[in-house]
Amino acid sequence: MSLKFTILGCGSSLGIPRIDGYYGNCDPKNKKNIRSRCSALIRSKNLNILIDTSPDLKSQLLQNKVKNIDKVFYTHAHADQTHGINELRVFTLKNRKKIPIYADLITKRSLQKTFGYCFKDYKNYPSILDAKTLKSKHILKDMNTKIVIKSLKVHHGSIKSICYIINDKCAYAPDVNKIDYKDLKHLKNLKYFIVDCLRYNYHSTHFNLDDVLYLIKKIKPKKSILTNLSNEIDYNEIKKKLPNNIIPAYDGLTVLI
Repeated sequence: MSLKFTILGCGSSLGIPRIDGYYGNCDPKNKKNIRSRCSALIRSKNLNILIDTSPDLKSQLLQNKVKNIDKVFYTHAHADQTHGINELRVFTLKNRKKIPIYADLITKRSLQKTFGYCFKDYKNYPSILDAKTLKSKHILKDMNTKIVIKSLKVHHGSIKSICYIINDKCAYAPDVNKIDYKDLKHLKNLKYFIVDCLRYNYHSTHFNLDDVLYLIKKIKPKKSILTNLSNEIDYNEIKKKLPNNIIPAYDGLTVLI
């Protein structure tokens, strides 16, 4: 059975439009320019595996008719990846068991400090999450379907973020500005490369378009999808600049892996 990978949100940290209604260069008439903050979902027949808990998580799951979350993997501890964590509460109540979350040590400690109530019981409020340490490889099974999730540390300015590689077919790196040369071998022969492309000009913590195009030439995935798009990047305008094997993301875009 094929896995489904859904980009729940593809917007940068303020989303599009911003909370004050500002669209920047994006045409508000094009629904693909309405971008919530980055989260993604891996779906098999019986498992829903979430990557990051965007502040927009509730609306993302409602729009995509997601009724359950079984596991959560985090890329890093920034607010636009974590501040929807409380929305997981309903799934713990529903299933009567804590949701396992996987994060590197720095991210795990940050989550436990910032959202302590999610991990430790407090008076009449039971905890909802079970913090696990991220491994380099996690092997999950859903009946006859095997899901292999590899984690690769990449640079995101002064911190490290995680690029997730699913079944060696799809890599998801929503927050990155550099991947070490020695690690590029892990990104060969991909069916899909979903990668940060914040804007056209240089940024100190994110790839820009030129960076991404250079990297794609090196690793040669079959198809690339640009995510974490700021309001500088209009969907139709960037699409005109891209070759056929590279497309901009939009909220709800789903591919089979």
